[in-house]
This record gives sequence, structure tokens and C-alpha cells, in this order.
Amino acid sequence: MEGECRAPQARSSGLPAGGAGGESPGGDAPLSGSSGSSALLQAEVLDLDEDEDDLEVFSKDASLMDMNSFSPMMPTSPLSMINQVKFEDEPDLKDLFITVDEPESHVTTIETFITYRIITKTSRGEFDSSEFEVRRRYQDFLWLKERLEEAHPTLIIPPLPEKFIVKGMVERFNDDFIETRRKALHKFLNRIADHPTLTFNEDFKVFLTAQAWELSSHKKQGPGLLSRMGQTVRAVALSMRGVKSRPEEFMEMNNFIEIFSQKINLIDKISQRIYKEEREYFDEMKEYGPIHILWSASEEDLADTLKGVASCIDKCCKATEKRMSGLSEALLPVVHEYVLYSEMLMGVMKRRDQIQAELDSKVEALTSKKADTDLLTEEIGKLEDKVECANNALKADWERWKQNMQNDIKSAFTDMAEENIHYYEQVLG
Repeated sequence: MEGECRAPQARSSGLPAGGAGGESPGGDAPLSGSSGSSALLQAEVLDLDEDEDDLEVFSKDASLMDMNSFSPMMPTSPLSMINQVKFEDEPDLKDLFITVDEPESHVTTIETFITYRIITKTSRGEFDSSEFEVRRRYQDFLWLKERLEEAHPTLIIPPLPEKFIVKGMVERFNDDFIETRRKALHKFLNRIADHPTLTFNEDFKVFLTAQAWELSSHKKQGPGLLSRMGQTVRAVALSMRGVKSRPEEFMEMNNFIEIFSQKINLIDKISQRIYKEEREYFDEMKEYGPIHILWSASEEDLADTLKGVASCIDKCCKATEKRMSGLSEALLPVVHEYVLYSEMLMGVMKRRDQIQAELDSKVEALTSKKADTDLLTEEIGKLEDKVECANNALKADWERWKQNMQNDIKSAFTDMAEENIHYYEQVLG
């Protein structure tokens, strides 16, 4: 397809700008790491006991990964991520701005669901107007993601938030959950809008501009059920067959993804635990202020001292609440998004391998002369072009993704460090 062969080109904005446009990217300077390291490190097995007090999980002798190579060595600590990353500002030349807001609940006799308003503003000539407003539900976002994966199998499609909620976190349709999902959907669309290839996808344009009945009609134009089932069966057969000789650069890329997935999942787990413990600490501390006020009423000699303690506890409560807000808004969503990205990357590698496996099977058939050689030769030529396009698209998008990942993680941990500094300034002031 055309989408497969158009390798992503460098654009001025790597991530959506703030507000309606999302976040703006950092530059392209890579993380510095061990010099000339091309050997792959064996992943260290890290077990996290839920009852452990010690949250130090990274080996002290682990080396920083070299982001210019595919060597999957992760930083020894979040702080080293901050210190090792350098970026350059890029000009913002965006021409597509998307906002997801105003979630609205819908109750029918069959189901209850949430829709979100999507406002699109653009100066692009291919759009019929400069501003559009539509409403979409989660299933529509899922449809868009699947169509993008079909059209661009080896591009890194931004992840959607999970459809189902982790047990024990929040209830479905809870206000906090709806707001968290709204932010994630906003980021999803803006990451697509900023992508040098995905942004021009026709399904994406329809998603942003079509009214509900038009979108429903457009969905029906896609491949039928039997066609999709056939594609799925073929993909499963090719994945089971495997790839005989994956190129070295993709071997290294795959190893990087596996290590990255392990580390980012661990950071996500620790971050969630920290937030939970911070919440418990805050809830307990809130009770002490009123207790000291009541105590001061019965202890005349200690009244001023006890009131002072109550005032100090109140100040600590406010500072702690602010720090929890920073943790839940600045760090947790970013870390969890990259947990989802790690899953997306595994899917991309699998689709790349399936394209190569199809080529390998044809070459093998030609070698053993199991079919019409002329027909096989023609098919092999087409598949070789398809594999080359898929590989080039993935390599270009991989570099772009790494730059964005560096910027996001650096920004998240820097913001969290600043929140901690402000916290201690407040409680000590």
C-alpha cells in the first residue's frame, strides 16, 4: 500500500503542542551511553515483592543504554534519565489542532456509553472547512486504530487507553476515570495528527470530519468479515512458521523492545505503589490536625503549641495533596502510556516478521519448484518491494519514536523532581 512505502519524513513538531495541540517535542539528540556498545545485555530478572519497603530496583552496575544503537540497556535510575538526555527546541509549524473534551453519557435500552466531543481546526487545503465538531465513542477510536494498523503495518501507531479498567482502580464511568480517558484520547489523536505519515491518512480525516451516520457508512466500506478472517488465518499461519533470518538490526530492535517493556512495566508498578502509599499517608495525616485542635482546648498550658502543630500538619497536608496531584498528572500517565507503547511495538515487530515470512515461503517454494516458477518469480519481486518498504518505514519511525520517548520521559521525571523540591520547600517553610 502507499502508506507502507512512504517512510516517515522529519517534521518540525515531534509531539502535539500544549492545549488543543498536546505536547511539543524535544530535539533529536540521543541519550549518551556506554561507548560503542553493540553487544546486547542479558535482561536482569527483577522481582518486586509487594510487601518490600525498598523500592530500589535497578542494578547498581547496570549501564545506560546507547540510544543511537539498539542496545537495550536501560538507565540505572530515573535520575540518570534526566541527566543524560539533551534536546534542542524545534519550531512549531502545526497546521492541525485537535481537542477532545466534554464527555457525555448516553443510556439506551441496550447499553450505556460515553461520547467525547472532538473539535478540529486546520489550515490544510484537503479539508472542506477550517473547523469541525463531531462526537465519538471509544469504539470509534478503536476502529481508527485498527484501520491505521491495516494501512501502515510497520508504523508505530500511538496506543489507546485500555477498554477495560484494572480491577480495584476505579469504577467504570467514574468521573476520574472518564477524565483520565479523555486526556488519553486527546493525546492519541494529537500524536496521530503530528505523525508525518499517519496525519494524512484518509480514515483519520473521515474520523475527524464525518457526522455519525457518515462514519457508520464509511466503516461498512472496509473489508468484509470473510476477508478479515482470511487475513487473520494467513497471519497466524505465517507467525507460526516464523522468520528464518531476521536482519540483525531488527534482532537488536526486538531485544531493545523486550528489555524496555520489562523496565517500563516495573517503573509503572512502582509508580502506582508510590501513589497508593502517598494517598494512605495523606488520608491518615488529615486526621491529626483536628485531633490537635481538640486537644488544645483541654490543655490550656499547651494550647499554643498544639495549635502550632495542627497548623504545621495542615500545611503538610496541602503540600502532600499538591504533590500527589503532580504525580497523578505528570508521571503516572506518561509511564503507563509507554507500557502500552511497548505492547504496540511488539505488534509492529510481529507484523514486520509476517511480511518477511510470506516472502520466505515464496522463495522456498521457488527453490523446491513446487509451483509455477514464472508466477512465483513475479510474486517474489512484489514481496521483496513490500518487505523493503515495511523495513524502511519501521526504521524511520523507530528513530522518531525514540526521540519522542526520550523527551517524554525526561519531561515527566523533571516535572516530578520539581514537584518534590516545591513540596519540601513548603513543608520546611
